[in-house]
Amino acid sequence: MATEALTASAINPDGYAVADAYFGRPYIDRDEWREQPYPHRNIHGGFENTDTRFTFYFPAIEAWEGRMYHPIEGAHAGHEEAFAGMMGQLLGGLPMIARLGGYMVESNCGHIGDDIDRRAGDDPTLYGHRAGVEAARFSKHVCKQVYGREPAYSYVWGGSGGGRRSPLHLEYGAGVYDGALPFMGGGDIAEYGTTARVRSEQPVHFGAMFNVQRLLEGDKLDRVIDAMQPGGSGNPFGGLSAHEREELANLYRLGYPRGDEFMIAKPMGQIWLWSSIADMLIAEDGDYFRNFWTKPGYLGFDEPQHVQEDLIDQHCTIVRVVTPRDLTTDAFAAPEYAEMRARMTLSASGSGNWDLPIAVELADLPPGYRLGAGVRITNGDAAGRQLYCTGFVGNLLFCDGHGDANLIRFTGVKPGDQIHVDNHAFLAFCYYYRHHLSSDALNDFLRLDGVPLYPQHDVPLASPLMGVPYSGRYEGKLLWIHHTHDASLWPPQGIIYKQAVEAAQGAEKARECFRLQWTENAEHVTPLLLPTHPARATNTWLIDYLPSVEQGLADLAAWVEKEIPPAETNFTMVDGKVSLPPTAAERGGTQPVAGVTVNGGARTEVAAGQPVTIQLEAEAPPGAGTITQVQWDFDNSGRFAIEQPIMQGETKLSLSMTHAYDQPGTYFAVARVRLNREGDPTAARQVENLAAARIVVS
Repeated sequence: MATEALTASAINPDGYAVADAYFGRPYIDRDEWREQPYPHRNIHGGFENTDTRFTFYFPAIEAWEGRMYHPIEGAHAGHEEAFAGMMGQLLGGLPMIARLGGYMVESNCGHIGDDIDRRAGDDPTLYGHRAGVEAARFSKHVCKQVYGREPAYSYVWGGSGGGRRSPLHLEYGAGVYDGALPFMGGGDIAEYGTTARVRSEQPVHFGAMFNVQRLLEGDKLDRVIDAMQPGGSGNPFGGLSAHEREELANLYRLGYPRGDEFMIAKPMGQIWLWSSIADMLIAEDGDYFRNFWTKPGYLGFDEPQHVQEDLIDQHCTIVRVVTPRDLTTDAFAAPEYAEMRARMTLSASGSGNWDLPIAVELADLPPGYRLGAGVRITNGDAAGRQLYCTGFVGNLLFCDGHGDANLIRFTGVKPGDQIHVDNHAFLAFCYYYRHHLSSDALNDFLRLDGVPLYPQHDVPLASPLMGVPYSGRYEGKLLWIHHTHDASLWPPQGIIYKQAVEAAQGAEKARECFRLQWTENAEHVTPLLLPTHPARATNTWLIDYLPSVEQGLADLAAWVEKEIPPAETNFTMVDGKVSLPPTAAERGGTQPVAGVTVNGGARTEVAAGQPVTIQLEAEAPPGAGTITQVQWDFDNSGRFAIEQPIMQGETKLSLSMTHAYDQPGTYFAVARVRLNREGDPTAARQVENLAAARIVVS
C-alpha cells in the first residue's frame, strides 16, 4: 500500500523556476519503483540545454523523517547514479540514508564522465557547486509531490572530490542546505564569490610520493615499511643513499602519513589524478617541464644520474588490447595480475562498461619506469590520442587520460598500431614540489630566510571539475572529518578549512558552526578496496571508517535540529604529522582509543611454541557510547577470527590473553575495538579503531 501511495501520481516539473539562469527547464525521463539497493521510487532527469543530470531516491513515506541527503561523488564526479551502485554499497548509499531518515539526491555535478559541458566550458563554479545546488533545489519541488511536503532539513556530504565540493555547496547553496559533512577534502582559500579555479598543492605533492616509490622500489621500501610498523625501529632511513634520504624526509615534511608507507608503493587515486591533469600541466606549465632537463637549478639537468636509468622514450608496437572482461578470463589468472584485475573490475562494476579497452600489451618496450609514462598513439584510427600509464604488469600498460581520452581509452586501437611511450614529463613531475611553493608554512623547509632554494613556477591550477577555492563563509553547520592515514589527502589538508572558517567568520562564530574530527588509522578508501601487503593484511592496520561517517551524519543532524554540537578531536601537528592525545578523555572525538602490548612492550622476541601475554587497554571518549566488540587477529590474515567476550555497557576495558606461535616468522597481535552510541552490538554505526604489537618468533 505504501508503494502504491508513493507512486500514485506522475511528477510534474512545471511550476519550478530555476534559480540559476544557466539551467534550462527540468525534465524527468525515468520514474519507477525499484527494490534495490533499498525499496524506493527512482526518478532520473536533467536540465534542458545542459549536461547536468540528477537522480532522486525516495524511500517509502514510513521510512522518511523529513530529511534530504545529497552525497557528492569523489574524484571529478560526472555520474548521477554512483551511490546506487558499487560506491553506494561501499559508502552506505541509500540503505544508510534510509537509516538516517532521508531521501537521497545525486547529481553528476554538471558534466558527463571526466569531460566538461561544452556550453559552459571551463567554468569551475558550475562543476563545483551550481549544478549540484540546482539539482538539490529541484528535488524539493519533487519531494513535495511525492511526500506532500518539502524536507524540513537538508544535508550535503561527500569524501575526496566530494569532500572538496560539498563545502562549496553549503557556501553557495544558501536556503538549500542546513549542514555539510565533508570527509577528506582540501584546497586553497579565496574570497567568497570567486570564479577562479583551485590552485591545490596536494597534486603537486603527489610527485614527491611517486618519487620515493621510484627511488626505493623493492627491498628499500620494504625496510621503510617495516621500520614504521608497530615494534619497528622507528628509523625509516637506514640503508638509504643521501638522495633517497632527502626525498623520503621531504615526503614526510610535506605531510605524508607516518605508518602508511605501504601505500607509497600502491598509488591509486593519485596516479589517476596525474593522468587526468598531466595534459593540462604540460600545456600551462611547459617552461618547467622543459627547464627540468635543460637548465641549472633543476635536477634533470644538474644531477641526471638520479633519473637517467628510469628514462623511457621509445616507439613500440601494440601486441594486443585488453578490456576488463578480458581480465576475468584464465589468460590473466596469474597472481601478478591480481591487483590490476581487482582495480579494473571495480571500475567496470561502477561504470557497467566491461568492454572498454583499458590496456595494451607492447613489444619492444625497453627497461625504465613505466608508471606515469605518457602513451601517445601515433597511427591508425586513434592517432594522436594521449593517455598515461596508471598501472602495469610487465609490458602490459593500463592507461587513462583527460576528457574524451578518459571515456574511450584505447577504443579504435588495433594490434600492430604504433605507440610512443615517453616518461620525461612524469620524471620531471617527481621533483615538481621543489619548484611550486605556496605561502603555506608547510613549505618553509624549502626556503631560507623566505627565499626558495630552487627556481620557482606558479602553483598549477586544478581541473575546473574540482570547483573554486573555499571561502569559509556559509550559513548552517559544518562537520569536517579527516583521516590520519590518508595517502591521497594528507593530514595537513585536514586543517585548511578550519583556518578558512576562522579567518572568514572569526574564532567565536567558527565555534558555533564548525567542528573537526580526526579518524585514526583510516585511509582514503576502506581496506576492502586497498591492495594487501603480502605479509600482513591491510585491515590489520587500517580501519573501516564508514561507521564514523554515518555517526557523523547523525551527529550533524542533531547539531542542526537540536543544537547538540558534535564532539571534536584534539590534536597537534608538527612537521606535517598529526598527533592525537593518548587517552580518550584528552583526545575526544567518536572513536575508541586502543593500545596493545606483548610481554609488556611494543615488540617481543620468543621461540616457537613459547606463549606470549597480550594486553589491551581500550576506552571510549566521553559521550561516544560504550564498547560493544573486541576482536583479535594473531596471524596477519585480517580475519579477526577471535572475538573476546566483554561486559556490555563498559566505557573502559583492560583485557589480557595468551597466545603461542608454532612457526617462526613475524606476527602482529591486533585488537579491533568497536563502540556504539547506544551500546547496541547489533546496530549500525559500530565505530572502530585498532592497535597492534609485534611478535618475532624464531
